[in-house]
Amino acid sequence: MWVLCYFCALNNALMKLVTYSKHGKEQLAFCVNNVLYDTNLTNQQLPATMNGMLHNWEALVDIARRSYEDIKDGKNIYPGTEMEKLEVIAPVPYPSSCRDGYAFRQHVAAARRNRKVDMIPEFDQYPIFYFTNHNAIQGPGPILCMPDHFQKLDFELEAAVVLCKHGRNVKAEDADKYIAGYMIMNDMSARTLQMEEMLLNLGPAKGKDFSTVIGPMLVTPDELEQYKVPAKPNHVGNSYNLKMTCRVNGVQVSEGNMGDMDWTFAEIIERCAYGVDILPGDVIGSGTVGTGCFLELNGTGKLNDPNYKEQWLQPGDSVVMEIEGLGVLHNTIIAEDTDWSILKLKKK
Repeated sequence: MWVLCYFCALNNALMKLVTYSKHGKEQLAFCVNNVLYDTNLTNQQLPATMNGMLHNWEALVDIARRSYEDIKDGKNIYPGTEMEKLEVIAPVPYPSSCRDGYAFRQHVAAARRNRKVDMIPEFDQYPIFYFTNHNAIQGPGPILCMPDHFQKLDFELEAAVVLCKHGRNVKAEDADKYIAGYMIMNDMSARTLQMEEMLLNLGPAKGKDFSTVIGPMLVTPDELEQYKVPAKPNHVGNSYNLKMTCRVNGVQVSEGNMGDMDWTFAEIIERCAYGVDILPGDVIGSGTVGTGCFLELNGTGKLNDPNYKEQWLQPGDSVVMEIEGLGVLHNTIIAEDTDWSILKLKKK
């Protein structure tokens, strides 16, 4: 059973919503002191699933917050279950869509510098995103990878939001109202597949569609007020001073800050919603923080030292991501028992 026994060790002022597997079905719960309390048992007005909560967010969020406070104050009569006894899954197990942005200038500039090309000026003109496979969303635990994925298998340290309101043509100054909460995201990447397909100016697709990890919890934005900082000059939307790190096999390889996002989530949402409906349950990632993947780290290393030894994820590797206030997300890389390769299917 794959669990995170420590991922709720956070400030108790935070309202944390977690989804776990209960009798093979998703169950939404509050997390208090490493104990999970089913939302619908704590208060019969609350749904048992995250989708049920997101689709009625404005009517239910205050009820949920009061119920959470009742648990902390000892007023809840229903017992919780210690987290180590439960199988924690993605906070939003079935998102209506999943987009990923490109918000950190440091990452983009470093990646282009490492390829010996100039910084692209369009980055500063508008935020971009791509759609990834919302059916490949997962939470803590094993990440199953095919042989071709191990051709330069990479993590990407990111933050993500999930939306809680239907909207269309939403302006950036109003967009933060559509955010239910924040999560950690690991945008897993198979770099050889990604780079090959993008030679045709389409994608990423197969390089990204096998796993996108979110979790371990959803934290409501109003509970992050203590971390709020101004957005970058000439930008609009909430920004938070939240330290971000990633450790691989216990060694820290990445460190950044969510406050370094040049494009805010509000601005990304504005572009997402232009001429299009955005829906409760839509997940949107920030893009990779500076130093937040091996592709960038290897490129920087080789730029400074031609003998630098590249590092990529291998079977059995442990990947642990942490964002201040949002918890700790732990995954283990697992190789599928097959030798099937689509890279070998290329025509000569």
